[in-house]
Amino acid sequence: MSKSKTVLVAGATGNQGGAVAKALLDRGDHVRALTRSPDGPTAKRLRKAGADIITADLEQPASLRGPIEGIDAVFVVSTPFETGVEAEVRQASNLIDAAVAADVAHVVYSSVASADRGTGVPHFESKWAVEEHLRSTGAPSTIIAPTAFMEMLVSPWSLPGLAAGGQVGSPIPAHVATQRIAMADIGAFAALVIGDSDHFVGQRIELAGDESTGTALAACLSRHVGRDVAYVETPINQAGSEDLELMLRYLAEVGYAVDIMALHASYPEIGWHDLESWAKAQDWKLLLDGGKIGARS
Repeated sequence: MSKSKTVLVAGATGNQGGAVAKALLDRGDHVRALTRSPDGPTAKRLRKAGADIITADLEQPASLRGPIEGIDAVFVVSTPFETGVEAEVRQASNLIDAAVAADVAHVVYSSVASADRGTGVPHFESKWAVEEHLRSTGAPSTIIAPTAFMEMLVSPWSLPGLAAGGQVGSPIPAHVATQRIAMADIGAFAALVIGDSDHFVGQRIELAGDESTGTALAACLSRHVGRDVAYVETPINQAGSEDLELMLRYLAEVGYAVDIMALHASYPEIGWHDLESWAKAQDWKLLLDGGKIGARS
């Protein structure tokens, strides 16, 4: 095992940052968990697991100076879905710039697969802008680029359909395959990258654990949730935003293009989840009870 490191993790109380923080703690690293919600339940769990909970705001560069001092690596992730794509670029760039100013040895940025392909999807383009900014700084860096998250299948907007009607769906046609990855695998891969920075600096690596059609997805869920599940093709104009509509059109017409077999062969230590193993590991009774609550509220 490589020498333990001190790592600042952005978004540590979110799904992706939380998965990275957990993997680093499991590896024996010292984690500074960056959050705006230090008293929330996720922060409390991280503190109990051994992380230092650090309060800072990515919109306030001055608040980042203290947390970033004396660290070996920083994991950068940001989202456009709270404050928009311009804020996403600004926030991620603020953290990158703080890392550069502090001479941090390794910056790891989580982008999205296909961001480098001119998709026209706003939140893909914003992540590409952050990638370009990171490269322009000359900082020792690695970019990981996940595909769709398997956890989207148990999100608050997916579970009610499963709980109430045994349905899962999207505007992507049932015969079209989508590449997905489990959050745990993103966390494990980020920890691998941080632990072996000399090998990974300068690389951009797209991540996926599985590729399956909507039909295969419904069959997989049927085997694990305790009921028959049907895949439903929903209208594209119900996506919720122009950004998501453009993403879904891209995935339906072009799609991610990770060479999954080559990726898994190169990094077998990740123990990649396919859709079957991920679904098997879920507590569907608890999740679906939550979905019923959500459907009634």
